[in-house]
Amino acid sequence: MKMKQFALLGINCWVNYIKQIIENKNKNKKTEEKFLETKKVRSITFRLPKVAATDSKNVCIVGDFNNWNTHANPMKKLKDGDYSIKLDLEPGREYQFRYLIDQLKWENDRSADKYVRSDYGDCDNSVVIVDALD
Repeated sequence: MKMKQFALLGINCWVNYIKQIIENKNKNKKTEEKFLETKKVRSITFRLPKVAATDSKNVCIVGDFNNWNTHANPMKKLKDGDYSIKLDLEPGREYQFRYLIDQLKWENDRSADKYVRSDYGDCDNSVVIVDALD
């Protein structure tokens, strides 16, 4: 009789232990989901007119938001010849960026919020100002 009670007690301990592990995983998952729900971004559409990229094969947007990676964000060529891309950016910040045409030619955004002197080379970078959320 005592052996059966001991065995049942051991099983109950394991069941409780497993329940505790599952509850902890669920708590962590809820926290993760809550974090994702509260993370807010603004979708910003960048557009380079075809006159700035005549006869180009590809255009990438390069800037602070992608660590100046020249391949990270290729833009889509539209039917009218313009290039466009929509990026989700953290609000309340300014981002420097430029367009890279065919991996050879750098171009600024003609409708940028402002321009700042680049630390590299004799040129300016375009700046987009992403407003803070209300």
